[in-house]
Amino acid sequence: MRTDTDVLVIGTGFSGLGMAIRLRQAGLTNFVVVEQADAIGGTWRDNHYPGVACDVPSHLYSFSFEPNPRWSRMFAKQSEILAYLNHCADKYGVRQHIHFNTEVNKAVFDAKKGVWDVETRDGRSYRARAIVQGGGGLSRPSFPDVPGIERFRGQKFHTARWDHSAPLAGKRVAVIGTGASAIQVVPSIVDQVGHLTLFQRTPPWILPKPDFRFRDRDQARLESLPFLQRALRNGIYWALESSALGFTGLWPRFQLRTQKRARAHLEAQIKDPVLRAKLTPNYRIGCKRILLSNDYYPALERPNASVVTDGIAEIREHAIVTRDGREHEVDAIVFATGFQAATDMAPYEIRGRYGQTLRDVWQDGAEAYLGTAISGFPNLFLIVGPNTGLGNNSMVFMIESQIQYVIDALQKMRERSLAWVDVKPSAQASYNKRLSERMARTVWSTGGCVSWYQTATGKNTTLWPGFTFEFRLRTRSFDLEHYEARLTHDLRSSQREPQRAELADHPAE
Repeated sequence: MRTDTDVLVIGTGFSGLGMAIRLRQAGLTNFVVVEQADAIGGTWRDNHYPGVACDVPSHLYSFSFEPNPRWSRMFAKQSEILAYLNHCADKYGVRQHIHFNTEVNKAVFDAKKGVWDVETRDGRSYRARAIVQGGGGLSRPSFPDVPGIERFRGQKFHTARWDHSAPLAGKRVAVIGTGASAIQVVPSIVDQVGHLTLFQRTPPWILPKPDFRFRDRDQARLESLPFLQRALRNGIYWALESSALGFTGLWPRFQLRTQKRARAHLEAQIKDPVLRAKLTPNYRIGCKRILLSNDYYPALERPNASVVTDGIAEIREHAIVTRDGREHEVDAIVFATGFQAATDMAPYEIRGRYGQTLRDVWQDGAEAYLGTAISGFPNLFLIVGPNTGLGNNSMVFMIESQIQYVIDALQKMRERSLAWVDVKPSAQASYNKRLSERMARTVWSTGGCVSWYQTATGKNTTLWPGFTFEFRLRTRSFDLEHYEARLTHDLRSSQREPQRAELADHPAE
């Protein structure tokens, strides 16, 4: 049985839910949301490891149209963010549009009919005029390429697939990785385990986390005086936005000042000079994601914790062997190794108007126009697509910017009776050329590190190399002049080759 719809939204994290809510608010109610799991939440459903919380202040890491005066902390924990997403789904009536336990297997564009034919793993099919891919870049766990992983006989799991039934108390536990999840997991389990061994490839720069609990009276004041909450949100936004001055290379001294703060934080919390040397990065701050924590460093000074900096050579049945030949016996391994964010962003087959697959198109690195549209794939819109990630501000701001762009695209298509729109190759190429030029000046390219922001060839396909307000301005309205379009009337015409509604080929700015 096939389900026909105008818009098929994939995913129910901030991207998918935000898109669904805005579709309803725009009166575009003929849409379906498919979710591979049995509950909504995306990243905040899947990541429930000990200590998981957001590293962006709560009042900014939330939808602008649904402020929450009752955040309990400045930096919300996972359970509270997940509850917020469920609240939004119910308040705005989008749960009725969601098909759970529905994982997309293939999406093929039919150029003659101007529709996407979508198959799911359970045999269901959908036909949609447009697809909005809201799966996000932090949805597929990444594992290290180490020989012998499958041989290990103890407990092993990724932080994004945490096994709460695993008996870690009193055990010898290895944590591989030192990113955002590791610095939350380590202090949360170090007092429970027998011994914790942290396998570090590269130390992160860490700043103090300015976290605190909101008092009842503070929450009540924010609820009764909405302008105070708007002022708080705006203040947080501009404080974080100012750091782009350092990231983008416009004001290097800003970056140096931040690095001094991070070094002072390390020196204040780690007294052991040997351990401090292990934990001192040798690259400029910001090249890798800057992390926030008040308890990570102290956790590593516990007597039952150790930091190993020799690379991992192999994994055996009951041990991890480092390149110096030393065998570290462990009972469990926690992979805090992040996600496949820099590789292609669709874990299923997508075929465009010429039969080409997205995987083939992106074999040298993902590219899109405004991180949202891909030439050759009409009416396919990405939320959190290539080069829309951030190292300094709230992703929800970027998500809402892209959602507005897609909504405007769908409305203009309806107003002008357009069957599909396809960004022109020249517009996409011009946009990415400029983006690459700007990226070359950023700390992510010049900071002296290799990060998960980059592909194996060094191309940064993940981050936006500028201010977020620039991106908001670029996406506030759909720029139809940069797209090829086909009229609905043309698709309904007879057997003859339909005429194209070719628009002027203006290069993107």
